[in-house]
Amino acid sequence: MPDTPEIMVYTLSTCGHCKKTKQLLNECNVAYNNVDVDTLASEERQNVLEDVKKINPKVSFPTTKIGDEVIVGHHEDKIKEALGIS
Repeated sequence: MPDTPEIMVYTLSTCGHCKKTKQLLNECNVAYNNVDVDTLASEERQNVLEDVKKINPKVSFPTTKIGDEVIVGHHEDKIKEALGIS
């Protein structure tokens, strides 16, 4: 398997699509960083939302960044493609 690019997932703790995205990444056995934005303290949350806005102007969740590719929403096929998994 090729080297897995760095993966960052911005989610909400109560979001079903966010949970499905994290479950998919777990099933693919890839390491990823995750932030449940709604559980952060207000100043930290604001900083993270600014980061999300740079890659997803609509600031919707889940927002997944795999290497240079940004996937907004739970799109299993796009996530697997970005990971190089068929």
